[in-house]
Amino acid sequence: MPRLKCTFREFIEILVAARFVETRVEASHRRYVGTVGGETRNVTVAFHNINDEIKPDTLASMIRQSGLPKRLFRK
Repeated sequence: MPRLKCTFREFIEILVAARFVETRVEASHRRYVGTVGGETRNVTVAFHNINDEIKPDTLASMIRQSGLPKRLFRK
């Protein structure tokens, strides 16, 4: 099975495709809000360079926050 692997740009594209909306921007943090399975979810995406690869633990945490299936983030 492919590893979970994603850049910040790719992660944000997946969120937007899942109808998440950017609600706040503060310096290097962006907040996205969306509904998954009837539940409102908040995801904080913090980065300095949008093309950087997300560290595995950080990616796992952001996926948990989003409530989206992990298969969307596999390469």
